[in-house]
Amino acid sequence: MLSIIIPCFNEEEAIPLFFEEVEKTKRLIRHDLEYLFVDDGSKDQTLTVIRDLAQRYPDRVRYISFSRNFGKEAALFAGLQTATGDLITVMDVDLQDPPELLPKMIGMIESSDIDCVGTRRADRTGEPPIRSFFARMFYQLINKISDTEMVDGARDFRLMTRQMVDAVLELTEYNRFSKGLFSWVGFKTEYLSYENRERTVGETSWSFWKLFNYSIDGIINFSDAPLNIASFVGALSCLGSGIALIFIILRAMFFGDPTSGWPSMVSILLFIGGLQLLSLGIIGKYIGKIFLETKKRPIYIVKETEKQEER
Repeated sequence: MLSIIIPCFNEEEAIPLFFEEVEKTKRLIRHDLEYLFVDDGSKDQTLTVIRDLAQRYPDRVRYISFSRNFGKEAALFAGLQTATGDLITVMDVDLQDPPELLPKMIGMIESSDIDCVGTRRADRTGEPPIRSFFARMFYQLINKISDTEMVDGARDFRLMTRQMVDAVLELTEYNRFSKGLFSWVGFKTEYLSYENRERTVGETSWSFWKLFNYSIDGIINFSDAPLNIASFVGALSCLGSGIALIFIILRAMFFGDPTSGWPSMVSILLFIGGLQLLSLGIIGKYIGKIFLETKKRPIYIVKETEKQEER
């Protein structure tokens, strides 16, 4: 069986189009299909549309509905926990992930010893230039400061074996960054490139600010480099202050003690204070992540499933 995990947030228009496109590909796939829609607390009629599909196709359409919006990472984790297939794939419902790649991805896994076939965009056509620039900078930065390699342009759309999915499910951390987790667990992975596609309907819920925060989470979850940078900046600041102090003492001993202007003093104090606040902010980010982990709150809360609907 092939399980298809589809996270959804306000996607009432896209769901029927997605289901139709995957059904067209079904005849090229020799596996039974399991559609697993995860409604991430949508505010529109997404859940109603999913319910209708589950009633029309009870043999292969399942769903989970959250009590509120927990985010895509929670939806991915819930889908992986619930999927029953021998092969599991994650796809966006907006058809930016081409369903026609599925037969080739299945063939690659079945004809070799790889555990995962990932996809990556060959280009970023149609994406705002500023977003493309920061995305490239993020991948360059994370691959320099982290031991976990992340592929530039990689999508969440990937086909995984049950063994790899079980390994990912062992990582029950609250602060999740799936691109990094998929890479961290290892397993042999090959990538397929394809031309970038735009959404079929609707608008993305990922604003620039959300993507920026998501990238910060990725850096913090997979690297302690920011802490090292804060330590280095602090040490450098202390060294510079020590050298300046020695210079002032020697100047006073040999050339007297001329009156210094307060603007330069204020500037130095503001500079040092800024470095301290920056360092505290970096440390605070890590402490905040620790705080969330120690609470042991559930990653998501389920409000409804297709089984409850049947009852």
